[in-house]
Amino acid sequence: MKSDYDKSPSIEIHGYDCYTGFEEILEKLKADCTAQEQKILVLDTYHGVPHGLWSAQIKNHLPDAEIFDTREAFKAEEELSAMLYPVVTDDRVFGKMNDFEIKDFFDAENLEKLRDRIHSDTSEWKVVFGEGAGYVTRGHRHVCIDLARWEIQHRMKRNETGNLGMTNTEEEFALKYKQAFFVDWRVLDKHKNTHWGDYDWFIDANVSERPKMVSGAAMEHALSRSVTRPFRVVPFFDPGPWGGQWMKEKFDLDKDAINFAWAFDCVPEENSLQFKLGNELFEMPSLNLVARRPKQLLGERIYSTFGAEFPIRFDFLDTMDGGHLSLQVHPHKAYIKEHFGMAYTQEESYYLMDATDDAVVYLGSRKGTDKEAMIRDLKLAQNGGVSFDAEKYVNTFPVKKHDHILIPPGTLHSSGRNSVVLEISATPYIFTFKLWDWDRLGLDGKPRPINVDHGENVIEWSRDGEFAQRELINRFESVGEGEGWREERTGLHELEFIETRRHWFTGKTPHHTEGNLNVLNLVEGEEAVVESPSGAFEPFVVHYAETFIVPAHVGAYTITPAGKSAGKECATIKAFVKPL
Repeated sequence: MKSDYDKSPSIEIHGYDCYTGFEEILEKLKADCTAQEQKILVLDTYHGVPHGLWSAQIKNHLPDAEIFDTREAFKAEEELSAMLYPVVTDDRVFGKMNDFEIKDFFDAENLEKLRDRIHSDTSEWKVVFGEGAGYVTRGHRHVCIDLARWEIQHRMKRNETGNLGMTNTEEEFALKYKQAFFVDWRVLDKHKNTHWGDYDWFIDANVSERPKMVSGAAMEHALSRSVTRPFRVVPFFDPGPWGGQWMKEKFDLDKDAINFAWAFDCVPEENSLQFKLGNELFEMPSLNLVARRPKQLLGERIYSTFGAEFPIRFDFLDTMDGGHLSLQVHPHKAYIKEHFGMAYTQEESYYLMDATDDAVVYLGSRKGTDKEAMIRDLKLAQNGGVSFDAEKYVNTFPVKKHDHILIPPGTLHSSGRNSVVLEISATPYIFTFKLWDWDRLGLDGKPRPINVDHGENVIEWSRDGEFAQRELINRFESVGEGEGWREERTGLHELEFIETRRHWFTGKTPHHTEGNLNVLNLVEGEEAVVESPSGAFEPFVVHYAETFIVPAHVGAYTITPAGKSAGKECATIKAFVKPL
């Protein structure tokens, strides 16, 4: 059966042009600057944009231009490494949040020399190119060349790019990713947002050889349109050592791939947002929308609490015909703040999209567990000793489709093989303390990092089997019903800031954001349509397992079975931030 799951969702934008390819883009920028006697073009790039390719294209299409590369003014790599070490640390996974800015990457003397060269040069065309270009100088036209984090990760894995200011392209991917997560991306996002109002043009550089460009006016229109309607971000998929086979069929993925472990269906920190202009798709990091329209997207209350941070994450974990997830635990808010500088922690849940008869979830320590013995055995296993007997220390519970397992911080947990989980959680997803990985290696042939030293400090040993059965498994509560629909509260736990509601419906079902971001997934049924009672946005069709975002600004909306599901029972799971 052909999958209806849309792997390339987009928002249609009318009335604006999209320029494609180096020749068309550079000719347009050239024409845009013709009124100036001496032209300075500032091309502000994100991390991962290939300097060599762009320099060659600029020389080809602007042969009279003098090119000034911002990296000429960066600090030496040794100096950058020493500067960043206290926040990057020696840990293979975890660093610390920090206040670095793009100015910290520049050497003061080299920067002054570069600025003097730019201002004294008499060339008709001057192109200032690279990361931090807008910090180096102002120009007659200012361009933002942007790149999605997921594409950067691909380039890192292919050893095409290293870290900001570094030539460490051959470095282990995990270490490059860590430095990008804690430093590079946050520095460049801060820089981009500082200069957002200066940008005359925006360039999508996700396809290196075929960039695309839209005007600043087009970008502002696209962002404003996005927060008035439901939308989806562009999902991405990744294999893993425990990955399964379910998503290959349901999402029409590569049948020859070894497996797919993750589907990142709503992780705005790394997902993209696509706009359709005529026949072209223009891709940008969805974080741009979070940063530029936070109140309309998130709502005033969430913005006042979290700032311009998207606090809810939906993703899939596929272990069907695969293996167990690692046994793990997440830190409490106080621990993550003290050790890593994060303002909030990963509070999560597992919503079961599918499961075989033998599927289980590992949840909570067994009653009477000797915690010293368990930690000792975990450390012995970590160091290559005897295999860890997980079922000796951790409860297992059978699970079935549409079960909902709540996992507040400090709770031992793992999803067993032969299930598909929709993980609904808070966003700081990197902070998972793995305790045991079932004697296996990662896909790179290396042991995956284990974090027993952190994990033992945050395990809540009182969360045993009785606690799990009473408070963490299928805490369903009816909260309302109407003609053709009923609503249940399904979680999350009272200690967690996210609330989830499930709606079962055969007819038009009313919803309202109440000024609060809503994130939903169609967990039952093939198709549904989201509509505005007042016609404020055009009908928006969603398919099975698609996650979609309803901005706080939308207000009232309805969801109704449609297409092949018309007249049949469907279900959505909806997440939002509880009143704080």
